[in-house]
Amino acid sequence: MSLPAGSTIGIIGGGQLGRMLAISAARLGYRTAILEPQADCPAAQIANRQITAAYDDPAALAELAAASAVVTYEFENVPVAAASALVAKVPVYPPPRALDVAQDRVSEKTFLNGIGIATADFRPVDTDDELTAALKAFEGSGILKTRRMGYDGKGQRVFRNMEAGGFAGTCEAMGNVPLILESFVPFEREISVIAARGQDGAVAAYDPAENVHRDGILHTSTVPAAIVPKTAEAARTAAAKILSALDYVGVIGVEFFVLADGSLLANEIAPRVHNSGHWTEAACVLSQFEQHIRAIAGLPLGSPNRHSNCVMENLIGDDVLRVPVLLAEPDLMLHLYGKAEARPGRKMGHFTRISRRG
Repeated sequence: MSLPAGSTIGIIGGGQLGRMLAISAARLGYRTAILEPQADCPAAQIANRQITAAYDDPAALAELAAASAVVTYEFENVPVAAASALVAKVPVYPPPRALDVAQDRVSEKTFLNGIGIATADFRPVDTDDELTAALKAFEGSGILKTRRMGYDGKGQRVFRNMEAGGFAGTCEAMGNVPLILESFVPFEREISVIAARGQDGAVAAYDPAENVHRDGILHTSTVPAAIVPKTAEAARTAAAKILSALDYVGVIGVEFFVLADGSLLANEIAPRVHNSGHWTEAACVLSQFEQHIRAIAGLPLGSPNRHSNCVMENLIGDDVLRVPVLLAEPDLMLHLYGKAEARPGRKMGHFTRISRRG
């Protein structure tokens, strides 16, 4: 049954994704309550209510559950125990299992391989000796990552053409946390698919976006991606398979490497609305944010079709100083996140240039 207008949707996390979810919820007639420890957060400028507390604070979670008809979240590092505790009191979408899978890179890749979706080769690494063995297996090259909590290029170290030995102290330097070594992938481009699954099992997938990263942070997403239709369909099919396997409700972002023959390797999944889907605000009738609210509220999913080609670009740090010039462009949609201080590496907003479909 769908939520009636006026119901409150709880959102764990008060960043820009929570802000954009709150905007879409308001457009559909819903109220929002944010759980976020930072008092001056982007989402609080839009939401009807903020509970200022840690994400795993039992009293705050109980308050959020009591205030909400359904709870969602804007980032994948929400404590699984917190989400699981909420389920006993209020529906939580996407389900906590999606968090559990996505929060650990080894669990994530094992899950993907288990449902028939290929990934880069990988090895769990807990000691310097295991790193030595893993690099030997990958001919001296690979990307060492923290298994948990890494994002925007953080928690990573690259090895290239190195002999498998002499890595004493590497695990300590990485924080003595569980690690994963992933093999290099000879990819031609990176793409992502934003897809949604409703409570009734219906699935809607947007066109794949071609993504370019700088310093580990998404720089641009271009639609259409420079891929053949067969590759695009394979990406959408893989996303649908992931949604079904997780009994998922809501929007998911799935990143892929595209190989020279057009085949795909899944890179990672994000159980939430995703930066590479911001283009849907400007180039589709229905954005990924409204699609997510529709899904978790039990409403019918809308069409993911786009009416325009586009390029979305993030405004990072002092890029926000470009705003006056950008606003002079006629076919550009700007979205600022309400952050007072521009810092290096901080996402301050994004803009999307649209053009007529060819």
